[in-house]
Amino acid sequence: MRFLPSRSRAARMRLAAAALVLLLLASLLPQAAAAAAPAPSKPDRPVQVFDVRAGKVVQSFPNEDAYQQIARAWLDAAEGLSPNLSPDDDCGYVFRIPLRKPASVKVGSLRLTAEDVFLFYCPEREPELLVFDERKKPYLLTARPDLRPFFERIGFEP
Repeated sequence: MRFLPSRSRAARMRLAAAALVLLLLASLLPQAAAAAAPAPSKPDRPVQVFDVRAGKVVQSFPNEDAYQQIARAWLDAAEGLSPNLSPDDDCGYVFRIPLRKPASVKVGSLRLTAEDVFLFYCPEREPELLVFDERKKPYLLTARPDLRPFFERIGFEP
C-alpha cells in the first residue's frame, strides 16, 4: 500500500529545482539584511585651527551643533567674490568647519554647494571665506561675519 502518490521524473526535477532555489534564497537573506541595514554613521570631522606661521593644526574640537550654526552664519555673511586671487598665507589663522550636510551658497550670481567652510583670519584685514564647489573648484569670498561667538567658543583671543 502506497501513501504517497508516485511522481513522474519531470515532477521530481521541478521539486528539486524549487528546493534548490529556496536554499539559495535562504543563504542570501543574511547578506540582504546586512545590505538593508543602515551604514554606521561616520564620525564628524573635527573643527580645526591652523596656525599659518607654525604651518600646522594647533587645535581641534569636536564638531558640535553650535559650530554648524556658526559656519552657516559665516556663509550667510558672505558678500561676494574676493578681488584677491588667493588668501593671504603670511598671517594669522585658518579655521575649518566641516559641514555635516552640504550647504547652498548664494552670493550674487554665484550658486554652489559647499561641504567645508574655511575662514582666513588676519588681524589687520577683513576675514575671507574659502569654499569649494561640487567639483572642488575653490571660491574665495569676502565676508563680514561676527567672529566673537566662534572665538569665545574655542577660547581664541585675536
